[in-house]
Amino acid sequence: MTARGPFARAAGRPGAEPFGAAVTGLGLVTAAGVGVDAAWRGVCDTAAAPSVHHLPELAGLPCDFMYTVAGLDTRATLGVAAQRLMDRFSQLAVIAAREAVADAGLDPSVWDSGRVAVVIGSAHGGLPFYDEQHTTLTERGARRVSPKLAPLTVVNGAASSVAMDLGVHGPSLAVSTACSSGTVAIGTAHQMLRTGACDIVVAGGAESVRSRLLIASACQMRAVSTRRDDPGAACRPFDTHRDGFVVGEGAGLLVLERPEHARARGATVRAHVAGYGASSDAHSAVAPDPDGLGIERALRTALSDAGLDASDIGHVNAHGTSTVANDLIEATMLRRVLGERPLVTSTKAMTGHTLGAAGGIETALTVLALQHQLVPPTVNLDAPDPGIPVDVVSKEARRGAFDCAVKTSLGFGGHNAALVLTRA
Repeated sequence: MTARGPFARAAGRPGAEPFGAAVTGLGLVTAAGVGVDAAWRGVCDTAAAPSVHHLPELAGLPCDFMYTVAGLDTRATLGVAAQRLMDRFSQLAVIAAREAVADAGLDPSVWDSGRVAVVIGSAHGGLPFYDEQHTTLTERGARRVSPKLAPLTVVNGAASSVAMDLGVHGPSLAVSTACSSGTVAIGTAHQMLRTGACDIVVAGGAESVRSRLLIASACQMRAVSTRRDDPGAACRPFDTHRDGFVVGEGAGLLVLERPEHARARGATVRAHVAGYGASSDAHSAVAPDPDGLGIERALRTALSDAGLDASDIGHVNAHGTSTVANDLIEATMLRRVLGERPLVTSTKAMTGHTLGAAGGIETALTVLALQHQLVPPTVNLDAPDPGIPVDVVSKEARRGAFDCAVKTSLGFGGHNAALVLTRA
């Protein structure tokens, strides 16, 4: 690992703290599994059947299926009263946050709540409840519309729900940069910790868009797969026969701390968020920059922020949506910036594209890849696109030896973000 920039400032001091945010806790609620251990097994086990289902509310659409979180009783977990005050994306966020905080060994009843922050990304917020209430309005009249519409559907619903559930009195922020929201949320948390604004941040993303309206629009855009006869094989990143993404729901949250704070309380550190970069394509509302210059700028910024060279990176959890344009543009950019060494994967074939939650879920999976020195496979990659110029892991998980990894995210509107993570 080459010590430059921020790392170089600490490298010469005996006992110096690592520069960046310490990851001390993870929480995952995904279609691949509920809970960190189950989700990790799910994305690594190619024999596991992805949780993709035809949904009655999508009946008749060219894409009538989604990745859904199975076996999760939110009412029993949260309680009836609390559940009624949250849309499903907020419910998933609270469950993931509780796991992340417990994993970090933190007790919210005794922490300095004013020094704790929450930053959660979401692309659409409480869309299912909005759809439900619109139907109520048109079919039953204005007097039957719920007064809870605004607090349940706003994008900050997950952040505020988590803050209330954990008793957090520091900043509570919502990030909405389309499909890069979760990554930007973690990057924002990383910056907050550097400035000393807080000691702990619960950060990531949450999304649940079981919305007929949204999926119908995605079908019209030709962004989603229409492989209705075999939905489990529909999401196939980097495959020659990819024809669009499949929407999923879920939440992925991390507990990030100032390294000195984590050390002082004897916390187990899973990894470090060492660098962050973001950029705008300023190109199109829906299509990425065809030359990948925007995401390249974000990645190079993250590398510089971490004080690392491209040659230090051994693994990339790519955005890898299974759309024709995104996969080729992103892979070409990765080869241009990082060369042929990194082991690349897209875990969306097991989780679905969880939109604003994707960056949170996939950053957590990148942390686990660093810990286990194991890269999950890109499922359904049966006919690799010969135009994809990177080493994509397929068929089965692959062992590696890497100290540094990258998470990349691209969002509608040209929102790009990249994180550099390092082993603890």
